[in-house]
Amino acid sequence: MKEDIIYKAGEETYNFFSQFVDPESKKTLIISTTNDFNITNYPNELSAIVNLSKVNSIRYINKFFEKVNAKLNKGDTFICCFETIASRKERHRLGNIRIIKNIWFGVEFIFLRMFPKIWGLKKIYFLVTRGRNRLLSKAEVMGRLVSCGFGIEASEAFNGITYVVCKKTKNPVFNMGASYGPLFKMQRMGKNGKLIGVYKFRTMHPYAEYLQDYVLNLNGYAESGKPKNDFRLTPWGRFMRRYWLDELPQLINVCKGELKLVGVRPVSERYFQDIPKDLQELRVKFKPGCIPPYVALDRKSNVESVLQSEKEYLEEKIKKPYTTDAKYFFKAIFNIIFKRKRSA
Repeated sequence: MKEDIIYKAGEETYNFFSQFVDPESKKTLIISTTNDFNITNYPNELSAIVNLSKVNSIRYINKFFEKVNAKLNKGDTFICCFETIASRKERHRLGNIRIIKNIWFGVEFIFLRMFPKIWGLKKIYFLVTRGRNRLLSKAEVMGRLVSCGFGIEASEAFNGITYVVCKKTKNPVFNMGASYGPLFKMQRMGKNGKLIGVYKFRTMHPYAEYLQDYVLNLNGYAESGKPKNDFRLTPWGRFMRRYWLDELPQLINVCKGELKLVGVRPVSERYFQDIPKDLQELRVKFKPGCIPPYVALDRKSNVESVLQSEKEYLEEKIKKPYTTDAKYFFKAIFNIIFKRKRSA
């Protein structure tokens, strides 16, 4: 078995596996497959599954992960591998001809990355490729694993292939409404603690929402109050966030009466738990807003400044409920246009 793994994946990879599973154990299944049939019909009781075939060529990825989950007990190990978008671009067959390489990769990106996520075009993609060699990001694969009941333990790349070690922690969520398109809804805390779906343009890879706890446990918060070194963010997402372009769809929530133009940021339940109790109590009394107070007050975007700005705004809102929002709105517009205030 050792020789087979080394032949297929290399000695470094074998040594990496050996830190988490016993490759020679009868309870460890070493397999190279893209068909979940080969998982579900394996007769022996297992404590670990290692799949040497890339996730990129599995047609129904979540279904495959769910079958693996069902085969293991809580605490058992699953190791899978995949090629990231960056690794695919690096090894592209057109070599170092930069312009041609970038143009060709752009075409490949549209067909292998965008087509599978757009209704109508998705059928064309699967008809031509049968789901093979799709482009996947690290965030999407890890997010899918977490959504299918696994906790990420470690990851390492060898020769352009990333290997992820995870353990079964629970049953899959069986998310049938996963969002892939450019417009999506995020679950956020609204007035009275009610969860609302806030619309945004996508700045993160699909399934990134399942990795928030993982990223926070790995890197903690940045000064901006957002997860530090967040690999879930796309390159174009950074640009959109800086100029608040990703938040334009929140006007839909304003029209639905869930948000206001000005107010505290609509935050996730996870982030809300880290806010001081006194500010939590103030926050739930009012609807969140599209334009946060720190922009109007021209403060820094770090956690301390943002929370202090929210507290000042909410206290003023209680005293002057009818004029505060208008005051903050015009001050924010002035700061954005003339002081070039930008998002973190």
